[in-house]
Amino acid sequence: MKIKNALLRKIKSKKAKVAVVGLGYVGLPLVCEFAARGFSAVGIDVDPEKIRDIRKGKSYIGDVDSKGLARLVKSGKLSAESDFDVAAEADAVIICVPTPLNRSKDPDISYILAVTEQIEKRIRPGQLVVLESTTYPGTTEEVILPALVKSGLVCGRDFFLCFSPERVDPGNPHFKTRDIPKVVGGITPACTEVGKALYAQIIRQVFPVSTSRTAEMTKLLENTFRIVNIGLINELARAAESLGVNIWEAVEAAKTKPFGYMPFYPGPGIGGHCIGIDPLYLSWKARLHGEELHFIELARRMNAEMPHYVVTQAVYALNQKLGKAVSRSKILILGVSYKKDVSDVRESPALDILHELKELGAQVAYHDPHVPELSEGLVRMKSLPLTDAVLRRHDLVLLATNHTAFNRSRIVKKSRLIYDTRNFFQGIRSQKLVRL
Repeated sequence: MKIKNALLRKIKSKKAKVAVVGLGYVGLPLVCEFAARGFSAVGIDVDPEKIRDIRKGKSYIGDVDSKGLARLVKSGKLSAESDFDVAAEADAVIICVPTPLNRSKDPDISYILAVTEQIEKRIRPGQLVVLESTTYPGTTEEVILPALVKSGLVCGRDFFLCFSPERVDPGNPHFKTRDIPKVVGGITPACTEVGKALYAQIIRQVFPVSTSRTAEMTKLLENTFRIVNIGLINELARAAESLGVNIWEAVEAAKTKPFGYMPFYPGPGIGGHCIGIDPLYLSWKARLHGEELHFIELARRMNAEMPHYVVTQAVYALNQKLGKAVSRSKILILGVSYKKDVSDVRESPALDILHELKELGAQVAYHDPHVPELSEGLVRMKSLPLTDAVLRRHDLVLLATNHTAFNRSRIVKKSRLIYDTRNFFQGIRSQKLVRL
């Protein structure tokens, strides 16, 4: 009780030192938020380039302003280190490292294990450890806890351990770190109390749950809900095209219902680190307990098929509208990031579309104001400038990502043929336009 109360006093007086491990899309905004709210905050990352950029006040994340970052560094509230020893001085250590899938589509928690090993060597009484990296239910309790109690310290009395799922939406100007409610679940009630107190200093609403497993399940539930509904609307979009129905108009009509319906929109597939990956963590863990989550697998398959469907429709449009074979066509892809107004190309469906079109013999180029260079597999490309001449010399402009910066009317005016996978050109009537 003494240790817990002392830590709570430190947190509430903002005298606690906070370390955030992993300075990507989740970690950098988070450590900046702690520093901005008056905490002494340090970011830890193994990438020396990130450390150098932060020390120079240079942001590599779109949601973090370089001027604001520079002010925090200059004030002394924010620092960045690659040496994990600084974590020993921290009162709270928050883990925000990647959790990808391996080649067999099973969870890869090697980054979590590596960080846990470093914390295990340095754990001391009066520390709070929080895992934010998305993972399967049970990771905090089954993986991190056993490692930390090897020290002889008692969880919930000497140190405190929680899971709090990250809820970052890159590129969303309306929901920053402070505005998104935070779920916190601890190994013990005391852990939850301490974790809630920490996040309450920087986030408007903190929602405690009874266990770390519940908190872990919360994130997977959120993204499983999304992948299933996106898979459903993508399947319906394909059926609607066969039935002569404008799926976009149908969605707009359906969302006028004030209850019992939430709109989802079709697209060329899903990307990013969360939606296509998180549900597979859940299905993997469920299989270990003898449960098969069929909806997740069906949705995954449908969404994985969408890039090929887009290519098929693009080939058909070239043939029907211009009388050209894809192998003799020049195609410009607009947007290669996985969602609008971000630079993240991880798992982007635009890359699958690009690769398949090249395999079919098309001459493929791209323009993306957020991705000046693309290096994926054997593909090495640079973004072309979106000039009138560039638009005119391509047979097909395929809009894969609906960046705000794109000028709709100019693209329509200067292009020969457009395939719109995002309903970006909604409201524009033109014989040049083909929609998903």
